[in-house]
Amino acid sequence: MTKSSRVWAVNAVILITFALIGLKAVNEPKNDFRFAIMGDRTGGAQPQIYGRVWREIDLMHPEFVVNVGDTIQGKEDELAESQWMELRPVWARYSHYPLYFTPGNHDVWSDFSKALYEKESGRKTYYSFNYQDAHFTILDTSLNRSLDDEQLDFLEKDLQAHQDKDPKFIIFHHQYWIQKITDGEDFRLHELAKRYGVDRVLSGHGHRFLRIVHDGIPYIEVGSSGGSMNGSRMRGEGFPDGIFYHWLWGHVKGSKVFLTVKEIDGPMGQGRMFKAEDWDSMNGGPAFNIADPALSIHPET
Repeated sequence: MTKSSRVWAVNAVILITFALIGLKAVNEPKNDFRFAIMGDRTGGAQPQIYGRVWREIDLMHPEFVVNVGDTIQGKEDELAESQWMELRPVWARYSHYPLYFTPGNHDVWSDFSKALYEKESGRKTYYSFNYQDAHFTILDTSLNRSLDDEQLDFLEKDLQAHQDKDPKFIIFHHQYWIQKITDGEDFRLHELAKRYGVDRVLSGHGHRFLRIVHDGIPYIEVGSSGGSMNGSRMRGEGFPDGIFYHWLWGHVKGSKVFLTVKEIDGPMGQGRMFKAEDWDSMNGGPAFNIADPALSIHPET
Protein backbone atom coordinates (compact mmCIF):
# COMPACT_ATOMS: atom_id res chain seq x y z
CA MET A 1 0.00 0.00 0.00
CA THR A 2 1.37 3.40 -0.95
CA LYS A 3 1.70 6.24 1.54
CA SER A 4 -1.20 8.11 -0.04
CA SER A 5 -3.36 4.99 0.16
CA ARG A 6 -2.54 4.56 3.85
CA VAL A 7 -3.43 8.19 4.53
CA TRP A 8 -6.67 7.77 2.64
CA ALA A 9 -7.54 4.62 4.61
CA VAL A 10 -6.82 6.32 7.96
CA ASN A 11 -8.93 9.32 7.00
CA ALA A 12 -11.75 7.04 5.91
CA VAL A 13 -11.70 5.26 9.26
CA ILE A 14 -11.76 8.60 11.10
CA LEU A 15 -14.68 9.84 9.00
CA ILE A 16 -16.66 6.64 9.54
CA THR A 17 -15.99 6.80 13.29
CA PHE A 18 -17.21 10.39 13.53
CA ALA A 19 -20.24 9.52 11.41
CA LEU A 20 -21.15 6.67 13.77
CA ILE A 21 -20.67 8.90 16.80
CA GLY A 22 -22.85 11.54 15.19
CA LEU A 23 -25.52 8.95 14.35
CA LYS A 24 -25.55 7.72 17.95
CA ALA A 25 -25.86 11.29 19.20
CA VAL A 26 -28.79 11.91 16.88
CA ASN A 27 -30.55 8.71 17.98
CA GLU A 28 -29.92 9.17 21.71
CA PRO A 29 -33.10 10.54 23.31
CA LYS A 30 -32.84 14.08 24.63
CA ASN A 31 -33.94 13.27 28.16
CA ASP A 32 -32.77 14.83 31.38
CA PHE A 33 -35.51 14.99 33.98
CA ARG A 34 -36.44 13.82 37.47
CA PHE A 35 -39.73 12.57 38.82
CA ALA A 36 -41.22 10.94 41.92
CA ILE A 37 -43.30 7.78 42.25
CA MET A 38 -45.64 7.46 45.24
CA GLY A 39 -46.95 4.17 46.61
CA ASP A 40 -50.38 3.41 48.06
CA ARG A 41 -51.85 5.92 50.51
CA THR A 42 -54.60 3.42 51.52
CA GLY A 43 -56.08 0.92 52.48
CA GLY A 44 -55.96 1.77 56.09
CA ALA A 45 -54.22 5.12 55.70
CA GLN A 46 -51.76 5.75 58.54
CA PRO A 47 -51.74 9.29 60.00
CA GLN A 48 -49.12 11.75 58.72
CA ILE A 49 -47.29 9.35 56.37
CA TYR A 50 -48.73 10.65 53.10
CA GLY A 51 -48.02 14.24 54.12
CA ARG A 52 -44.48 13.30 55.09
CA VAL A 53 -43.88 11.71 51.69
CA TRP A 54 -45.14 14.84 49.94
CA ARG A 55 -42.85 17.07 52.03
CA GLU A 56 -39.83 14.95 51.15
CA ILE A 57 -40.76 14.96 47.46
CA ASP A 58 -41.16 18.72 47.54
CA LEU A 59 -37.60 19.12 48.82
CA MET A 60 -36.31 17.28 45.73
CA HIS A 61 -38.17 19.46 43.18
CA PRO A 62 -39.24 16.83 40.61
CA GLU A 63 -40.69 17.76 37.24
CA PHE A 64 -43.79 15.67 38.01
CA VAL A 65 -45.21 13.00 40.35
CA VAL A 66 -46.84 9.65 39.50
CA ASN A 67 -48.76 7.46 41.93
CA VAL A 68 -49.58 3.75 41.70
CA GLY A 69 -53.15 3.93 43.01
CA ASP A 70 -55.22 3.62 46.19
CA THR A 71 -55.49 7.30 46.99
CA ILE A 72 -58.74 7.24 48.99
CA GLN A 73 -60.11 4.56 51.30
CA GLY A 74 -63.19 4.25 49.10
CA LYS A 75 -65.43 1.20 48.72
CA GLU A 76 -68.58 3.15 49.68
CA ASP A 77 -70.19 5.54 47.19
CA GLU A 78 -71.68 7.77 49.88
CA LEU A 79 -68.26 8.49 51.44
CA ALA A 80 -66.18 8.91 48.28
CA GLU A 81 -66.78 12.62 47.64
CA SER A 82 -65.80 13.64 51.16
CA GLN A 83 -62.67 11.48 51.02
CA TRP A 84 -61.49 13.13 47.81
CA MET A 85 -62.32 16.53 49.31
CA GLU A 86 -60.08 15.84 52.31
CA LEU A 87 -57.06 15.53 50.00
CA ARG A 88 -57.62 18.67 47.96
CA PRO A 89 -55.65 20.92 50.40
CA VAL A 90 -52.62 18.61 50.08
CA TRP A 91 -52.65 18.75 46.29
CA ALA A 92 -53.28 22.50 46.34
CA ARG A 93 -50.13 22.93 48.42
CA TYR A 94 -48.09 21.03 45.85
CA SER A 95 -50.01 22.03 42.73
CA HIS A 96 -46.80 23.22 41.04
CA TYR A 97 -46.04 19.53 40.37
CA PRO A 98 -48.17 17.78 37.72
CA LEU A 99 -49.66 14.68 39.36
CA TYR A 100 -50.42 11.65 37.20
CA PHE A 101 -52.90 9.33 38.91
CA THR A 102 -53.25 5.56 38.59
CA PRO A 103 -56.57 3.99 39.64
CA GLY A 104 -56.51 1.42 42.44
CA ASN A 105 -59.23 -0.82 43.81
CA HIS A 106 -59.83 1.69 46.65
CA ASP A 107 -60.34 4.47 44.08
CA VAL A 108 -62.69 2.79 41.60
CA TRP A 109 -65.21 0.10 42.52
CA SER A 110 -68.45 1.24 40.83
CA ASP A 111 -69.70 3.41 37.98
CA PHE A 112 -70.19 6.30 40.39
CA SER A 113 -66.68 6.02 41.83
CA LYS A 114 -65.17 5.79 38.35
CA ALA A 115 -66.86 9.03 37.25
CA LEU A 116 -65.79 10.70 40.49
CA TYR A 117 -62.21 9.45 40.10
CA GLU A 118 -61.99 10.91 36.60
CA LYS A 119 -63.39 14.22 37.84
CA GLU A 120 -61.08 14.48 40.85
CA SER A 121 -57.91 13.20 39.18
CA GLY A 122 -58.48 15.01 35.90
CA ARG A 123 -57.50 11.78 34.10
CA LYS A 124 -59.22 8.87 32.45
CA THR A 125 -58.69 5.54 34.19
CA TYR A 126 -56.18 4.60 31.48
CA TYR A 127 -54.15 6.94 29.31
CA SER A 128 -50.59 7.75 28.33
CA PHE A 129 -48.31 10.75 28.21
CA ASN A 130 -44.87 11.77 27.00
CA TYR A 131 -42.28 13.70 28.91
CA GLN A 132 -39.38 14.87 26.77
CA ASP A 133 -38.52 11.69 24.79
CA ALA A 134 -39.85 9.27 27.42
CA HIS A 135 -43.27 7.59 27.33
CA PHE A 136 -45.53 6.56 30.22
CA THR A 137 -48.58 4.29 29.90
CA ILE A 138 -51.03 4.26 32.83
CA LEU A 139 -53.43 1.31 32.92
CA ASP A 140 -56.50 0.38 34.97
CA THR A 141 -56.68 -2.80 37.07
CA SER A 142 -59.09 -1.34 39.64
CA LEU A 143 -61.94 -3.77 38.91
CA ASN A 144 -60.34 -6.76 37.18
CA ARG A 145 -57.17 -6.96 39.30
CA SER A 146 -55.28 -7.89 36.14
CA LEU A 147 -54.98 -6.48 32.64
CA ASP A 148 -57.89 -7.69 30.54
CA ASP A 149 -57.91 -7.85 26.74
CA GLU A 150 -59.29 -4.31 26.42
CA GLN A 151 -56.43 -2.90 28.46
CA LEU A 152 -53.82 -4.99 26.68
CA ASP A 153 -55.18 -4.00 23.28
CA PHE A 154 -54.91 -0.35 24.33
CA LEU A 155 -51.37 -0.96 25.58
CA GLU A 156 -50.32 -2.62 22.32
CA LYS A 157 -51.69 0.22 20.20
CA ASP A 158 -50.15 2.81 22.51
CA LEU A 159 -46.69 1.23 22.48
CA GLN A 160 -46.85 0.75 18.73
CA ALA A 161 -47.73 4.42 18.25
CA HIS A 162 -44.81 5.50 20.43
CA GLN A 163 -42.09 3.12 19.29
CA ASP A 164 -39.74 6.08 18.81
CA LYS A 165 -39.93 7.04 22.50
CA ASP A 166 -37.20 5.92 24.86
CA PRO A 167 -37.39 4.93 27.67
CA LYS A 168 -40.90 3.52 28.18
CA PHE A 169 -42.73 2.89 31.45
CA ILE A 170 -45.91 0.88 32.15
CA ILE A 171 -47.73 1.65 35.41
CA PHE A 172 -50.84 0.04 36.94
CA HIS A 173 -52.05 -0.88 40.42
CA HIS A 174 -52.39 -4.64 40.91
CA GLN A 175 -49.08 -6.49 40.77
CA TYR A 176 -50.51 -9.63 39.19
CA TRP A 177 -47.24 -10.17 37.34
CA ILE A 178 -45.57 -11.50 40.50
CA GLN A 179 -47.39 -14.83 40.35
CA LYS A 180 -47.00 -15.05 36.58
CA ILE A 181 -43.24 -14.61 36.81
CA THR A 182 -42.69 -16.91 39.79
CA ASP A 183 -44.81 -19.62 38.12
CA GLY A 184 -42.80 -19.28 34.90
CA GLU A 185 -45.96 -18.47 32.96
CA ASP A 186 -45.97 -16.62 29.65
CA PHE A 187 -48.25 -13.59 29.71
CA ARG A 188 -49.20 -11.00 27.14
CA LEU A 189 -48.08 -7.98 29.16
CA HIS A 190 -44.53 -9.29 29.21
CA GLU A 191 -44.59 -10.19 25.52
CA LEU A 192 -45.59 -6.61 24.68
CA ALA A 193 -43.00 -5.16 27.05
CA LYS A 194 -40.27 -7.19 25.32
CA ARG A 195 -41.50 -6.45 21.81
CA TYR A 196 -41.62 -2.69 22.27
CA GLY A 197 -38.58 -2.23 24.51
CA VAL A 198 -40.30 -1.25 27.76
CA ASP A 199 -37.77 -0.27 30.42
CA ARG A 200 -39.79 -0.54 33.66
CA VAL A 201 -43.10 -2.02 34.79
CA LEU A 202 -44.36 -0.53 38.07
CA SER A 203 -47.30 -1.47 40.28
CA GLY A 204 -48.51 -1.07 43.86
CA HIS A 205 -51.22 -2.75 45.95
CA GLY A 206 -49.10 -5.04 48.14
CA HIS A 207 -47.72 -2.34 50.49
CA ARG A 208 -44.20 -3.72 50.21
CA PHE A 209 -41.18 -2.95 48.04
CA LEU A 210 -40.41 -5.74 45.61
CA ARG A 211 -38.23 -5.93 42.52
CA ILE A 212 -37.89 -8.80 40.04
CA VAL A 213 -35.93 -8.69 36.78
CA HIS A 214 -37.58 -10.90 34.16
CA ASP A 215 -35.94 -11.31 30.74
CA GLY A 216 -33.99 -8.14 31.43
CA ILE A 217 -37.05 -6.04 32.32
CA PRO A 218 -37.28 -4.80 35.94
CA TYR A 219 -40.73 -5.25 37.47
CA ILE A 220 -41.21 -3.17 40.61
CA GLU A 221 -43.90 -3.13 43.26
CA VAL A 222 -43.80 0.26 44.95
CA GLY A 223 -44.70 -0.22 48.59
CA SER A 224 -46.55 1.93 51.08
CA SER A 225 -46.59 5.72 51.03
CA GLY A 226 -49.20 5.69 53.78
CA GLY A 227 -51.18 2.45 53.50
CA SER A 228 -51.20 0.16 56.51
CA MET A 229 -48.53 -2.51 56.92
CA ASN A 230 -49.76 -3.60 60.36
CA GLY A 231 -50.60 -7.15 59.30
CA SER A 232 -47.11 -7.70 57.91
CA ARG A 233 -45.51 -6.26 61.03
CA MET A 234 -47.61 -8.55 63.23
CA ARG A 235 -46.17 -11.48 61.27
CA GLY A 236 -42.68 -10.25 62.12
CA GLU A 237 -41.87 -8.86 58.70
CA GLY A 238 -39.75 -5.75 58.35
CA PHE A 239 -37.30 -3.88 56.13
CA PRO A 240 -35.69 -6.97 54.49
CA ASP A 241 -39.19 -8.04 53.42
CA GLY A 242 -39.88 -4.66 51.81
CA ILE A 243 -42.05 -3.48 54.72
CA PHE A 244 -41.17 0.20 55.16
CA TYR A 245 -42.75 3.54 54.21
CA HIS A 246 -41.11 4.90 51.09
CA TRP A 247 -41.32 6.50 47.66
CA LEU A 248 -39.15 6.35 44.53
CA TRP A 249 -36.99 9.05 42.98
CA GLY A 250 -36.45 8.68 39.25
CA HIS A 251 -33.85 10.27 37.01
CA VAL A 252 -33.98 9.76 33.26
CA LYS A 253 -30.81 10.76 31.41
CA GLY A 254 -30.80 10.00 27.70
CA SER A 255 -32.03 6.40 27.47
CA LYS A 256 -30.89 5.52 31.01
CA VAL A 257 -33.26 5.16 33.97
CA PHE A 258 -32.00 5.56 37.54
CA LEU A 259 -34.39 4.76 40.39
CA THR A 260 -33.58 5.47 44.03
CA VAL A 261 -35.76 4.07 46.80
CA LYS A 262 -36.22 6.58 49.62
CA GLU A 263 -37.42 5.37 53.00
CA ILE A 264 -39.06 8.18 54.95
CA ASP A 265 -37.27 9.47 58.02
CA GLY A 266 -38.67 10.86 61.25
CA PRO A 267 -40.41 8.63 63.78
CA MET A 268 -41.70 6.18 61.13
CA GLY A 269 -38.49 5.41 59.25
CA GLN A 270 -34.72 5.65 59.22
CA GLY A 271 -34.32 7.64 56.01
CA ARG A 272 -32.39 4.89 54.23
CA MET A 273 -31.81 5.28 50.50
CA PHE A 274 -30.62 2.71 48.02
CA LYS A 275 -30.47 2.07 44.30
CA ALA A 276 -33.43 0.00 43.14
CA GLU A 277 -31.07 -2.42 41.39
CA ASP A 278 -29.53 -3.27 44.77
CA TRP A 279 -32.72 -5.14 45.67
CA ASP A 280 -33.50 -8.55 44.17
CA SER A 281 -36.66 -10.10 45.56
CA MET A 282 -35.86 -13.48 44.01
CA ASN A 283 -32.60 -13.65 45.94
CA GLY A 284 -33.26 -12.36 49.42
CA GLY A 285 -34.08 -8.72 48.80
CA PRO A 286 -31.53 -6.07 49.87
CA ALA A 287 -27.90 -6.51 48.80
CA PHE A 288 -26.59 -3.99 51.33
CA ASN A 289 -26.23 -3.52 55.07
CA ILE A 290 -29.74 -2.69 56.27
CA ALA A 291 -28.48 -2.03 59.81
CA ASP A 292 -26.74 1.15 58.68
CA PRO A 293 -29.20 4.06 59.05
CA ALA A 294 -26.80 6.46 57.33
CA LEU A 295 -26.60 4.91 53.89
CA SER A 296 -25.06 7.50 51.63
CA ILE A 297 -26.75 6.83 48.28
CA HIS A 298 -27.97 10.32 47.55
CA PRO A 299 -29.90 10.88 44.29
CA GLU A 300 -28.96 13.84 42.15
CA THR A 301 -31.12 16.93 42.50
